[in-house]
Amino acid sequence: MKAVQLNATDGPSSLALADVDAPTAEPGTILIDVAYAGVTFPELLQSRGQYQMQPPLPYTMGSEVAGTIREMGEGVTGFSVGDRVLGVAGTGAYAEVMAVPAASVLPLPESVSLQSGAGMPMNLLTADFALRVRGRLEAGQSVLIHGAAGGLGSALVQVALAYGAEVIAVVSTQEKADTVANLGAQHVVFADGFKDSVKEIFPRGIDLVADPVGGDRFTDSLRCLSTFGTLLVLGFTAGQIPEVKVNRLLLNNISVAGVGWGAALAGRPEMVAQQWETLWPHLSAGDLNPAIHTVLPLAQAGEALEIIDSRSVRGKVLLEVGGEGNDPAASAS
Repeated sequence: MKAVQLNATDGPSSLALADVDAPTAEPGTILIDVAYAGVTFPELLQSRGQYQMQPPLPYTMGSEVAGTIREMGEGVTGFSVGDRVLGVAGTGAYAEVMAVPAASVLPLPESVSLQSGAGMPMNLLTADFALRVRGRLEAGQSVLIHGAAGGLGSALVQVALAYGAEVIAVVSTQEKADTVANLGAQHVVFADGFKDSVKEIFPRGIDLVADPVGGDRFTDSLRCLSTFGTLLVLGFTAGQIPEVKVNRLLLNNISVAGVGWGAALAGRPEMVAQQWETLWPHLSAGDLNPAIHTVLPLAQAGEALEIIDSRSVRGKVLLEVGGEGNDPAASAS
């Protein structure tokens, strides 16, 4: 089968399309014929050897797909060959066929196309884990979201809105402001001087800050929090890992919470399905439909990572592998 493999850790240029053996359906796994693969920021880091999980080279990149079930291994129940599904795993998504542990295979609502579905699993599950589990978000609370127009940021916006929050989206350009406004964010502010803008809207502060960016925004994010507020640390797309003086937390009765969704899955394989069950009503209602920035052919996976690296993304970057085929949800959308 065709697959995109990482051959060195020299960045996106190290990716190459190759002919490799297709995976087999081991016990407890499901083989998925890949329609689309999602492209994520951690994969950009992997291409440079900068991510905490670095498989031995060469390996097939990618962590999330949408497609149809090709074959099921021994012991798998609850699915049938041909089912439209999403799959999440550490590697193997940039390929024509992906092997996924059954616990990380998720059904797709009939109303959601495979293309839209490919933009969902990693970002929606991370957003749900951040806001509901780590942030204990309640309806009516306020949430400030950095990098709100990106893949994860836009998922945070949609999940927060679905859970009844008031959203303040932080962006860097007018084009990105338009994107998050179209997603339904009630307030949009620009990254330059965001603290003062937020204070004008919420003089008493924000309940939650969701920050996948890090860098020099961190301290001003803490200053935006209300008493008992929490800053959720989701990543460091700015490149710099910030530090916090803990006396600030003590004096202002605020918290900083780490959000490591992948790490939380260790020893908790059932968590993925539980999260998906929580999200399902909002998925079925169309409230969690990802914005798609661009769709590229599988052979252009390196270019897809370069687009993410440019920080110009508005929504999700996808790779087309098998495409929609005869998917009825695609023709209906």
